[in-house]
Amino acid sequence: MNGPILAAATFAIAFSLAAPDSTQAAGGAKAASEILGRVSASRIAVISDGDFLAQTYGTAELAPREAGYRDLLTIMSQAENKIVTRSIPISNSVTSAPEILALTKDGRTAFVTERLGERPEGGKRIGDLPPGRRLFAVDLSDSAPRLSATIEIEAFPEALSISPDGESIAVVSNTPEASFVQIVAYRNGRFGHLARFDLADLGVTGSAPAPRGGVTATNVHWHPSGRFLAVNINTQSRVAFFEVIGGDDAPMLRPWGNVVKVGADPFVGRFTPDGRHYLTANWGRNFAATNLEGRIPQTPSTISVRLANPAESHRPARHNLVGAAETDFSSEGIAISPDGRLVATVNMRGTAFPPGSARFHRNASVTLLSFDPATGAISKRADYSFEGVLPEGGAFDRTGDHFLVTVFQGHDGSLPEAGPGLEVFRVEKGDRPTLSRLGRVPLPHGAHHVDLAP
Repeated sequence: MNGPILAAATFAIAFSLAAPDSTQAAGGAKAASEILGRVSASRIAVISDGDFLAQTYGTAELAPREAGYRDLLTIMSQAENKIVTRSIPISNSVTSAPEILALTKDGRTAFVTERLGERPEGGKRIGDLPPGRRLFAVDLSDSAPRLSATIEIEAFPEALSISPDGESIAVVSNTPEASFVQIVAYRNGRFGHLARFDLADLGVTGSAPAPRGGVTATNVHWHPSGRFLAVNINTQSRVAFFEVIGGDDAPMLRPWGNVVKVGADPFVGRFTPDGRHYLTANWGRNFAATNLEGRIPQTPSTISVRLANPAESHRPARHNLVGAAETDFSSEGIAISPDGRLVATVNMRGTAFPPGSARFHRNASVTLLSFDPATGAISKRADYSFEGVLPEGGAFDRTGDHFLVTVFQGHDGSLPEAGPGLEVFRVEKGDRPTLSRLGRVPLPHGAHHVDLAP
């Protein structure tokens, strides 16, 4: 946010690509090129917030201007035996769920939305940041990323999802008056028709003495068939499902089956690759608390919801809660492997607390879980800790052999290899799957979500 969104220059850094040794165990820090050379992806995209520090949540003070941090979209790709990294300034905010960045399947376009807008001149506190109102499309087809389209949407967007055909973007926003699902058409590098749906008009209401009656939508995700959307209402611990009907330029939504009660504070969620289940990462925050100590919980979990079978159109759709498994403290991001058999959550633990707090943890973690696509059974394998502050987003690569986690910043005095970046793990598959740490790829301050193109 430190500068215009169309700031002129992007920059490129090329790393020499060492020949990967797939049998080498994780040890000390390895060159970023070697680590990324193992990952199966045509492009890796990471979004970074330059306005916030980890302690901003407690102090409300933004990062000092002199730190030089910026809101950036960073793109890493392989070209001629090199890992090439390029970045472009794109307004974004870590105050949303990690789901504000997504790549199209072909890796040619990245979509980003901003919950809070660009920092004004002289802005020093959270309250100085205006509401975010924009959805951005970034063209990645050329050697340098380029902002190709922008559209204004409802204020305070929380999350987005790309339809399987890549031609529609779903976004949820929470204004002071209403929670909205928006569907934006995107073709030939341009945004088209924008359809807005008030969740209250779709039957999702609340009576709490809070904005919108206590309804807050924090996640939207497109079903693999392209026919349905899931929307997480984290303040009510519920997930609502909608069928998308009508043409691409005039879509409509109607409820699909029942709204499902899940675990406390389902901040983010994902459909499984086969479309039979929907999994949520339940943070479990206390929304009535007035300070960080009171709000951050210690009992998150991951929930499996079995979906109705769309083929059984003669029956009313009925979704059921079928499984649960504890993860680790302050679980936020969630990812599912391409084969649907592994689930990973990204857990902040107590890294958000100041070092003097009794609840401070220097290490965050990833929880690896096994999932049975047939039954919906889910079971925890283990927690894998690593040093870093506020890790949030995570993603498996194309083959499911690696898992990548964003780290927002390092601890004061930490070495570069423990600072902001991508923590990369190798997935050891088999009857007893495990994770093995490969190392960290340094990135600009504020990394909070990652997405990969096959």
